Amino acid sequence: MADPVTLAALGLDAALGWPRAFYRLAGHPVGWFAGLIDAAERHWNRPERRVGTRRLLGLLTVLLLTGLVGGAAWFVQSLLLERLGAFGWAAVALLAWPALAQRSLFDHVRAVADALDGESLPAARAAVGAIVGRDTAALDESGIARAAIESVAESFCDGVAAPAVWLLLLGLPGVWTYKAVNTADSLIGHREERWRAFGWAAARADDLLNLVPARLSALLICLAGGSGWRILRRDARKHASPNAGWPEAAMAGALGLRLAGPIAYDGVMHDKPWIGEGARPPSSRDIRRALRLYLGACALLWLLAGGAEWAL
Repeated sequence: MADPVTLAALGLDAALGWPRAFYRLAGHPVGWFAGLIDAAERHWNRPERRVGTRRLLGLLTVLLLTGLVGGAAWFVQSLLLERLGAFGWAAVALLAWPALAQRSLFDHVRAVADALDGESLPAARAAVGAIVGRDTAALDESGIARAAIESVAESFCDGVAAPAVWLLLLGLPGVWTYKAVNTADSLIGHREERWRAFGWAAARADDLLNLVPARLSALLICLAGGSGWRILRRDARKHASPNAGWPEAAMAGALGLRLAGPIAYDGVMHDKPWIGEGARPPSSRDIRRALRLYLGACALLWLLAGGAEWAL
């Protein structure tokens, strides 16, 4: 039986999240990654450079970031396991804990439902604006609810399932390299002209690392809901991302709702296809239903991680 590193990290995150006192004291590792990525983008992603040059410099950014993060994580993990012996796995679990976002995602999405139940659209828009990248100023109740539900589905993959998978497979180097790539994708892996070339490598690397976790996330959501398989098969590939459509289609099918559709980013409307079906607009009640599905999917992930670690 292998040491229960992934199960322990999941448990710590579910119980504590990332405490505000820790955040005030040292921030969060993702913030450190963001600082490195922003510095590289400012110095290397200059518009006067050729597209090919910017693409190569973006690739170099990803290689330097993953080499630094993965190398440091490997060194620390090796040192802990060597020096602490039987207790080394517990120290590794402690250092993997911040890479997971079960509690944070739940708390942020529940805040959106609470604001809608309190009939405060401005508060609900502010709450959902903290977890999505789309324009939120003009969203009505159904638009806010839809954005929150999509965030539950997609972030279950990015913030929970994928880190757990890479932690299970490769330990600290795996989970923190994944988080570094995922952070780079969120900051520079965009299709807009400014980032298209420079962020190409970050976007493709993130697609690769999420390939299996996205499909696992969809499977767990459908299992937790006991439904959604038909919509998953039909609509998973409608999303522009090769991965995000999987958990989103699973959530839409399990809830019997339509997600995605036309969305505004930076004042520009994007005519995205609908995922799922159903004439009823989503509400705060559906956000809470999505959160219950999310908790069920997290519980299944715990069982899977525990079983894998026991088998190993």
